[in-house]
Amino acid sequence: MDDENIALNSVLGLELNRVFFAVRETANKQKIIEFAREVLRSERAKLAGNVLPEGPAS
Repeated sequence: MDDENIALNSVLGLELNRVFFAVRETANKQKIIEFAREVLRSERAKLAGNVLPEGPAS
């Protein structure tokens, strides 16, 4: 992961944390958690799709 992605993920994480604690209702907090999990799954799937399989060593 390059520096720009790391910085962006840090900012997004901080913003998600801020929103989470600003929300008072437990049901809405659960929706935030579910949304964040889905985003992580999606990003991991994209990363897994971009990784080239290693071939035999020459």
